Amino acid sequence: MSWIIERAQEAHTWEGVGLFLLIVALVWLKAPGMAMSALDARASRIQAQLDEATKLREEAERLLADIKVQREATERQAAEMLANARIDAGRLAAEAKVKLEEQIRRRGEMAERRIALAESQAAAEVKAAAADLAAQAAEAVLAARLAAAKSDPLVDSAVAQVATKLQ
Repeated sequence: MSWIIERAQEAHTWEGVGLFLLIVALVWLKAPGMAMSALDARASRIQAQLDEATKLREEAERLLADIKVQREATERQAAEMLANARIDAGRLAAEAKVKLEEQIRRRGEMAERRIALAESQAAAEVKAAAADLAAQAAEAVLAARLAAAKSDPLVDSAVAQVATKLQ
C-alpha cells in the first residue's frame, strides 16, 4: 500500500488518471463519432468542391476548344478576305491603268487636233496677210501705171474686180 500512496502523491499519476477519465468521458459522450462525422462532412465538402472544380475544368477545356475552332475559322476567313482584297486591288489597278492610258491617248489626240487647228489658223492668217500685201502691192503698181497712163477704163474695171475678190 505504501506504493499506492507514493504513487498517489506523484503528479504524473494524477495526470494519467485525468487523461484516462478524459478518454472515458469522450468515448461515453461519443466524441470520436462526432469527430468522425465532422471529418466525414468536411471530406464530403472537399469532395464536392473537387467535383465542381473538375466540372469547371472540363467546361473550360470545352470552351478553349471552341475558341480554338472559332479562331481557326476566323483566320481562314481573314485569309480569304485578304486574298479577295489582293485580287480586287489588282483588278482595280489594271482598270485604272487602262483608264489612264485611254485618258492619255484622248488628251494626246486632243492636243494634236489643237495643234493642227492652230497650224491651219496660222496658215490662213499667213495667206490672208500675203493676199493683203499682194493686193496692196498690186494696187500700188496699178496706181503708179494709172497715174502714168492717166485713166484707162479696162484697167479701172480690173482693179475694181481685184479689190472685190481680195476682200
